[in-house]
Amino acid sequence: MAVIARNLRWPWIAIGVSLAVSFTLAMTSPADDVQGDLVRIMYVHVPSAWLAYTAFFVTFIGSLVYLVTRNLKADRVAAASAEIGVFFTGLALALGMIWAKPTWGVWWTWDARLTLTAIMFFVYLGYLALRRTTDDPVMRASRASVLGVLGAIQIPIVHFSVVWWRTLHQPPSIIRPDGPSIQDPMMLATLIISVIAFTVVYVSLMFKRIELIHLDDERRAVEDSPDRPVAGEAVTVPELGAN
Repeated sequence: MAVIARNLRWPWIAIGVSLAVSFTLAMTSPADDVQGDLVRIMYVHVPSAWLAYTAFFVTFIGSLVYLVTRNLKADRVAAASAEIGVFFTGLALALGMIWAKPTWGVWWTWDARLTLTAIMFFVYLGYLALRRTTDDPVMRASRASVLGVLGAIQIPIVHFSVVWWRTLHQPPSIIRPDGPSIQDPMMLATLIISVIAFTVVYVSLMFKRIELIHLDDERRAVEDSPDRPVAGEAVTVPELGAN
């Protein structure tokens, strides 16, 4: 994976094409009968929330694999996915607040879905902060993997909060026992394609982020090696008697 990410430009091309397709469809899909053009936020907000779940689930898998195998590659996957997941969670929260102001009349309310998503956001910020408490890769992976496994408990709680509790947030729009609540075929297709496009963005970012983490670990290993070259060691004292 590292070699592919280092030698090919396809991740950046995939990100550009995916975002361009998603943006074009979002701008050309019909406006909502009630919300008007405001509904276009959905085409970024929903995929961002989906990618947050996906990213943190991958962190859970990577952390679990590390605890079983002690393979640092699994820890790199977990760390990279957590960073991307924090970004998408923050994006979902920010867009949700922008969407809430004209629809609910407030930027923020202590709704179950909003509150639990915010808690999940800060838990994984704590996960990333925990990784910075030590430079030892084994100790760092061991500590972070425990939180990476425990933190995944939040994913189903956040997702099903709109079903389990009475909330202002709307219930699921696509995965429902009685079928999607979005009746317009163009709007539904745009939302599904946007989710797929953002998933491609996530995979592409994963390739690049894992490579950066791998290179950083290599740099630290060289710096900590007793055989590393010392600045100025090639400089010799001149012989005063030499012509």
